[in-house]
Amino acid sequence: MRNGLVTFTVAESKRLIAKGVSKLPQVENALTHGTVIIAGGTTNGYIAEVLTGKVLDKVRYTAGINCGGRCCITPADTRLRPLVLQKGEVSDQTWEEALPNLGKGDLFIKGANALDLQGNIGILLGSPSGGTIGKALGTLAAKGIELIAPVGLEKLIPSVPDASRMLGIQRLDVSYGLACGIQIVSGATVITEATALSMLTGCKVTPAAAGGVGDSAGSTTLVFSGTQATFQQALHIIDEVKGEPPLVDNTRDCPCDNPCRTGGAAIIP
Repeated sequence: MRNGLVTFTVAESKRLIAKGVSKLPQVENALTHGTVIIAGGTTNGYIAEVLTGKVLDKVRYTAGINCGGRCCITPADTRLRPLVLQKGEVSDQTWEEALPNLGKGDLFIKGANALDLQGNIGILLGSPSGGTIGKALGTLAAKGIELIAPVGLEKLIPSVPDASRMLGIQRLDVSYGLACGIQIVSGATVITEATALSMLTGCKVTPAAAGGVGDSAGSTTLVFSGTQATFQQALHIIDEVKGEPPLVDNTRDCPCDNPCRTGGAAIIP
């Protein structure tokens, strides 16, 4: 067995996760026979690139975003519409139009803002009506549509349920950034950079450390081990994602109609 250590920046992790998601058997099947909805999100922007083969401005492929030390939203007038793929081709349908028609074998891909060791994911809700996941979750649960959740290990927290008991737009008196609630989702197929590297290579992958400074802020450090063949495959995959350029700030200009301590009112009405 051979052992290695690697640190992935946030952007490198997103690229690796996208590679992993694209190789899931259920994704390959849905691309051939069914429908895949790729909801908004920066990690999903990478997934959309891999699945369509087209380069996207990934910071525009999201509504909610955490930039500049605050939760915020992207400018609506430059935001990219989430993609719907039908048998691998980009559809003219919006995701809201495609959602009611999802059936067996179809997929909904939605990133997350939090992950805990019980496999719960948390999705921040800046919209009082619950945003994308608020519109989609009931249909997905009722029909049994698989939700794939690509999420980096830098988002690991002790407990998503504990966070949900504290968060809520109307529970907050002050918010340094957009006030949010959080949606707990259990039972999703969670794909992290560790999951992706293991799946793509056959290596055993163990999270070892996290964090850094500069370009390594939010980074994840992994230990990987495998046979000569799987180890070499891991090196190949790592080399493919290394050097992925960081994403840039794409928050809405202040002031806006979402009051926060950073850009507007200190008190949430």
